[in-house]
Amino acid sequence: MVLASIVVFLVSLAIGALGIHLGAMAIVEESEYSDAVVTALIGAIVWAVVGFFLGVIPLVGPLLALLAWIAVINMMYPGGWTEAAGIGLIAWVSVLVVLYILALFEVTAFTAIGVPGT
Repeated sequence: MVLASIVVFLVSLAIGALGIHLGAMAIVEESEYSDAVVTALIGAIVWAVVGFFLGVIPLVGPLLALLAWIAVINMMYPGGWTEAAGIGLIAWVSVLVVLYILALFEVTAFTAIGVPGT
C-alpha cells in the first residue's frame, strides 16, 4: 500500500514536472527537467499551504493559491510575471492532455502533482 502511494506520487510529480518543463521551453526557451521537478514539488507545497489557510475564502482563496503557484514559477525561471503565467498556462494544458490520454488507457487517474486543478 505504501509502495503504491509512493509510485503514484512519483508518477504524478513527473507528469506535473513535464508540463512545467514544456511550458518553460515554449516561453523562455530554457529548462532543465530537474528544475521543473523542483518547481513542481515546491509549487505543490506552496499551493497546498496557501489553499489550506486561505482556500476557504470564496474566490479570493483559490486566486491567491494560484498567484502563489505562479510566484514559484516566477522565482524559478527567467522573465517576469507574464512569462511565469504563460509557463503555468502551458503546463496546465499539457498536463491535461497527457492525463487525458493516460486515463483513456486506464494507466493513471486524472491527477498530477505540481500543476493546480489537475
